[in-house]
Amino acid sequence: MARPPTQFTMPMRILHWLMAAMVLTMLFIGISMVASLANYHTLVAIHRPLGIAILLIACIRLIVRIVSPLPPFPATVPPPERLVATASEYLMYSLLFVLPLVGWGMLSAARYPVAMFGGFSLPFILPHNLALYFWLRKAHTVLAYLFFFVFLGHFSAVLFHTLVIRDGLLFRMVPWSWRQKQTEAVSHAEQHAAS
Repeated sequence: MARPPTQFTMPMRILHWLMAAMVLTMLFIGISMVASLANYHTLVAIHRPLGIAILLIACIRLIVRIVSPLPPFPATVPPPERLVATASEYLMYSLLFVLPLVGWGMLSAARYPVAMFGGFSLPFILPHNLALYFWLRKAHTVLAYLFFFVFLGHFSAVLFHTLVIRDGLLFRMVPWSWRQKQTEAVSHAEQHAAS
C-alpha cells in the first residue's frame, strides 16, 4: 500500500508561494492606494494587471490542486479545526477568483481600461453603468477586507501550529523536500541494520 504524501506536490508549493507573494503585494498596494493619494495612479497601474495575473495563477493553481494528491493533516489537528481549515481554504480560493473578476467588472462598468503590460487592454466584460460601477466598487472593498481577514486567520493558524504545537504543519508546504530526506535516511538505516 502506498504511503500518503507528507508534502504538497512541488507545483502546488511553487504556486502557493508565488500566489502568497502576489497577494501580499496586492494587499500592500491596496493599503497604499487608500493612504497615499499622491501615488494613487501609479499604484492603480500596478494593481490592475497584478489582479489579472492573480486570476490567471488562481486558475492554474486550482487545476493543479484538483489533479494532485494532498498530504493528510497532522494528527494534532482535530476534526473541527480541519473543517474550519478546509472551509477557509475554499473561501480563499473563491475570493482569489471573485476579487479580480469584480474589479474587472467594476472598471468595465465605468469604462476604465484594464491596461496590461505592453499597451494591451482587456475587453470590457460588463455594460457601461455608473450605478453598477459604484455597487461593484463597494463590493470589491468589502471582499478585499474579507480576504485580508481570512488570510490573517490562515497565517495565524500556521504560525500557531509551527511555533506552539510544533507539529510540522508548515513543512507540508515549504518549497524544499524535507520529510522525503528523513524517510530516505531512516529507510537506509533500516536496510543497513538488516544486512
